[in-house]
Amino acid sequence: MKRDFLAITDFSKEEIEEVFKLASDMKGRKIEPKPLEGKSVACIFHKSSLRTRVSFEVGISQLGGGSLYITKNEIELGKRESIYDAAKCLSRYVGMIVIRTFSHKDVEDLARHADVPVINALTDLLHPCQVLGDIFSVIEKKGKVDDLTVAYLGDGNNVTNSWLVASTVFPFELRIGTAPGLEPNKEIFENAKKANISKIVLTHDPQEAIKDADVVYTDVWASMGQKDLVEEREKLLRDFQINQKLLSYAKKDCLVMHCLPAERGREITDEVMDGPNSIVFDQAENRLHIQKAIMVKVLS
Repeated sequence: MKRDFLAITDFSKEEIEEVFKLASDMKGRKIEPKPLEGKSVACIFHKSSLRTRVSFEVGISQLGGGSLYITKNEIELGKRESIYDAAKCLSRYVGMIVIRTFSHKDVEDLARHADVPVINALTDLLHPCQVLGDIFSVIEKKGKVDDLTVAYLGDGNNVTNSWLVASTVFPFELRIGTAPGLEPNKEIFENAKKANISKIVLTHDPQEAIKDADVVYTDVWASMGQKDLVEEREKLLRDFQINQKLLSYAKKDCLVMHCLPAERGREITDEVMDGPNSIVFDQAENRLHIQKAIMVKVLS
């Protein structure tokens, strides 16, 4: 039976730990599996990308496969042709589909109809590859993620939602600091609370969110497709900027994280992003290793 990776909970905790071990081994060049040898991967990108596209294409190459970069000019799911037809045709050509798009339902429909594994490289709802790579990065630096305090400050977007999903697998304290009206997806938030695996805190006070945090995380205040809201979001979220003053409330050895691209001087200052607590570029590198491990996992 084929496997998909659309959300972090598509893997059990044990499987995620296997993915982390595999990513670590591949990063250390202890193993070099080639499960994609002789196969091609359809990379459907309806959103522009640096890290996601490059890390997937490099990873596919390192796993022995070839990648096909497909934009909305070639495939507009449900418009030029049905998602069903596109899924069935692609399944005859390629060994895997990676998709970065807007609608999460479109990705779910694609996975349901495809006969090959489908990996969610980002939707407006979730960004599971990013957050799984983030947790891998935290474990690299701290030795664990269990029982740590993760403070997320800023817009309640797909990254926030994915951290909430992760909190139903790993036990940690997740504090979300955001402005009224910019909270994460309500259903995902409530499900995370009901799971009762992690302590979940939602606050409109940035100092409350960041106090004694082990990990401090932020993202752009207006995601792709929302750039017309930047000035409005800046007024609402200016107190949530990760600057040296706000960071002083976190633990001295906290990790500062950002999924990039960053709008320096808006949600995070240069002195913090380039400072000694920052692991921003370690995160970016680990996207390659974690996605390779995810691809190996769904193919196995």
